[in-house]
Amino acid sequence: MKWANALSTRPSLEGAVLEVVERSQQLLSAPADLGFVFISSAFASEYSRLMPLLQEQLGVPVLIGCSGSGIIGMDSQLAARELEEEQPALSLTLACLPGVQVEAFHLDGEELPDLDSPPDAWVEAIGVPASSHPHFVILADPFTSKINDLLQGLDFAYPGSAKVGGLASGGAMGNTIGLFSGDRLYREGAVGVALSGNIVLETIVAQGCKPIGHPFTVKECERNILLALDDGPCGSGVSQRPLEALKTVIEHLSESDRQLAQHSLFIGIARNEFKDELEQGDFLIRNVLGVDPREGAIAIGDRLRPGQRIQFHLRDAQTSAEDLEMLLQRYQSRFSASNSSIGALMFACLGRGEQLYDQPDFDSHLFRQYVGNIPVSGFFCNGEIGPVGGGTFLHGYTSVFGICHPL
Repeated sequence: MKWANALSTRPSLEGAVLEVVERSQQLLSAPADLGFVFISSAFASEYSRLMPLLQEQLGVPVLIGCSGSGIIGMDSQLAARELEEEQPALSLTLACLPGVQVEAFHLDGEELPDLDSPPDAWVEAIGVPASSHPHFVILADPFTSKINDLLQGLDFAYPGSAKVGGLASGGAMGNTIGLFSGDRLYREGAVGVALSGNIVLETIVAQGCKPIGHPFTVKECERNILLALDDGPCGSGVSQRPLEALKTVIEHLSESDRQLAQHSLFIGIARNEFKDELEQGDFLIRNVLGVDPREGAIAIGDRLRPGQRIQFHLRDAQTSAEDLEMLLQRYQSRFSASNSSIGALMFACLGRGEQLYDQPDFDSHLFRQYVGNIPVSGFFCNGEIGPVGGGTFLHGYTSVFGICHPL
């Protein structure tokens, strides 16, 4: 099992395609079964030419990809690079995967099965039996893919399968996005690949936040509006309005964290209902959308239900770095003794990268420091797809890694 990536910054699409094909094939030195291609929005006017140019030079049976305003890959010195701000860039990954069944798919958002449909309807749409326990890489249009419905449906039909990916991104001037599969360019829906057989897809989902205060239990809510919180486990404490609870939490913060709470406050929803001691990484992070001072209520970017546990969180560059490093250390402690990883895909939020850390290539370099010098490729997304607490979700401000190795 082998994995190779090549990144080109040539301004000519023909030149970029030629460079990534030649270098990735030299690095792989074996017939490829699967390919991923990520293309900068600097080439937006030439998206329709990409797959024909690649197909002329490649014999890979399954090839999917998408556009991004920033592209991630390996340069000629085999160093990971994150090329942002719509620089001309093309990243090509080729993988030789003996014993792995590879199935590509394209799904139109308007043709997805109803969420009340049985699992068989989703299995039919994907074309892969649930008994094969596939793992998924999903690339989607931010506007037409009905991505949340798709992720719920896939979790329903394929429980326990890893699912990673991202929403394609375009240029700041409103350039359209591109999705690629086979020899086709799609402007809508989602493309993806299902991998089953001799392969494992490990995931790291770095949401870049740290918890503050202590967990609360949702006592009263309406859709996405927090109306009352209970400060005891399982609703055994004192009921209070969410804004009152937040003010108490902020009063006990350091001065720097108080300043951060003014503009970088989030709410984490615990995904494991049965875990007694919640810790960093156990929460699905969601935006605070607004507050109602008269009612003491807080609106967040997700639906709520009574009995859920929530905790306030903060995010900044240092917190994001510490969160990713903590998750990488956990991964290293689990797999360092028998690390057989061959390659990884990285899906990073447009809000991360150099504008967050004030230095280039931060997440990808930290990843390779802990996981090893395996090829990494991907793009900067309009939203990142990855699992938290047994379910798959669309995230923001997150870096999601999918790490492949044989069984």
